[in-house]
Amino acid sequence: MRVTQRFGTSVRSIGSALSFVTIVLGAVGAAQSPKTHRLEATPTTVAYGHYWAETKPALTIESGDIIDVDTMLTNTPDRLERSGVPASEIQPQLRAIVDQVKDRGPGGHILTGPVYVNGAEPGDALEVKVISIDLPIAYGYNGCSGYVRENCEPGRPQTIVRLDRKNMTATFLPGVVIPLRPFFGSMGVAPAAEVGRISSNPPSTHAGNLDNKELVAGTTLFIPVHVKGALFEVGDGHAAQGDGEVDQTGIETSLRGKLQLTVRKGMKLTWPRAETSQYFISMGTDVDLRIATRIAIQEMVDFLASTKKMDKHQAYQLTSLQGDVAITQLVDGTMGVHVKMPKSIFK
Repeated sequence: MRVTQRFGTSVRSIGSALSFVTIVLGAVGAAQSPKTHRLEATPTTVAYGHYWAETKPALTIESGDIIDVDTMLTNTPDRLERSGVPASEIQPQLRAIVDQVKDRGPGGHILTGPVYVNGAEPGDALEVKVISIDLPIAYGYNGCSGYVRENCEPGRPQTIVRLDRKNMTATFLPGVVIPLRPFFGSMGVAPAAEVGRISSNPPSTHAGNLDNKELVAGTTLFIPVHVKGALFEVGDGHAAQGDGEVDQTGIETSLRGKLQLTVRKGMKLTWPRAETSQYFISMGTDVDLRIATRIAIQEMVDFLASTKKMDKHQAYQLTSLQGDVAITQLVDGTMGVHVKMPKSIFK
């Protein structure tokens, strides 16, 4: 959730009349029945705090396969216990990872992976279909820092939030009930080899720590591929979060999810994009919020112009008429903006 690095500022898009990806785009391995691979979070299957082209894959799969993956919350057992979590509720996997993994940083997230996807090459896109997300533990935490941190009381411990997994709610305070919409804050691929090892904190063209609360079960993320095999990593689970993530944390928790990873040949992207049942979503990030906003808007304009039979003049107008420009997050050093365009307007 914090940093200074950015790479890639050009904008290009491609899509279809019905979705960001057309049925004619080649999907490597699509003819085969997908295989499901169980990927637990262990000291040998995580990348602690980084995305890197040289990280050894934890798993190799075929395009179109599904990973059933565990992710650990971004915290340590001792901090959780100091905040009031009973020792019996700390996941043994988290204890093992924190105790045994010494190769860390420069960021702080515990990311499961990387996953090497056969057939992925630079210039392709990786389609990440979020099939399901479950809550394996009954609590999360929220800290206090971020964008307007002067509101935080110095020395006050992080807040432990209990999760009602049956009703999918959390009571923050008496009478204040939060609906749970779990999502992975970080889903990304390795940057190009020449970029080197980068922090897990800032999002960029590799996706990574997007902290986009729209990426719940049933949505699809498209990420430009920079290295052979893509080297996909996932983590930073949230049970709930507001746009902006202004105090630097949502309800941070561990997650278990099923994700289908498919290589899209010929889908040339510079920035990540997403699609939900209701919206097309473009994204942009930069250390300057104004630049991030321009990127996200231009990405939507280019998508509309290339897929909806309109010129850029009209696409820009439509983005003003129906596009919702939202601040994804303000707290990762590199800030994020996304634009949501409702599908319902296209008849």
